[in-house]
Amino acid sequence: MLQLLILLVVVALVAGALGFTGIAAGAAALAKIIFFIMLIGIAIIVLLALTGLAIIF
Repeated sequence: MLQLLILLVVVALVAGALGFTGIAAGAAALAKIIFFIMLIGIAIIVLLALTGLAIIF
């Protein structure tokens, strides 16, 4: 999922630099959504690890 986030950020930056503002806005919006999903997932894993319910590698 991190690879997808990085790809979308790069696409947004390149599209913005080339003047494709619609594509850049769409890629940036998707990157934001994926970023917040990742943050929620990481928070859940940390909380489970602190309570002893999850095993961290």
